[in-house]
Amino acid sequence: MTDRTAIEEYWRDARIALPHLPEALPEAWGFGATPEHADELLELVLRGIKVGTASSVWDYEETGDPLPTVGELSIILDGTGAPRAVIETTAIDIVPFDEVDEAHAFAEGEGDRTLTHWREVHERYWRTHSENPRGYEPDMPVLCERFRLLLPAGTED
Repeated sequence: MTDRTAIEEYWRDARIALPHLPEALPEAWGFGATPEHADELLELVLRGIKVGTASSVWDYEETGDPLPTVGELSIILDGTGAPRAVIETTAIDIVPFDEVDEAHAFAEGEGDRTLTHWREVHERYWRTHSENPRGYEPDMPVLCERFRLLLPAGTED
């Protein structure tokens, strides 16, 4: 469960640590579809291994949420909904699923970091957890996002 007060306090502390951060509270969210997956992926971010993520454009259309933009900040939550990191989006590219490249698969930092692994886990993820009735298609539009970790420890993209 997400605690709005904890997120607001985390953001206040983040702004003390990094005074250039804006006053406006960014969106807070977690990776993956389960608390365990959120924790696994967050750990990769915190270790500087995961510097990219992918989302189904169809899911954004289904939920009505806006697509992320370059320069956008996000508070990343762990599996319990607690704020643990701040990231900044550094690049966005929308490509068909079957055209996601090896560089993006590597940037996501999961498994053996190969494109084969990326395709297997993301196809399974979207078949199981998609928020839209189309689920997965080989040519579905995928939003490939790159980011850098600002807090708790900075990394460069």
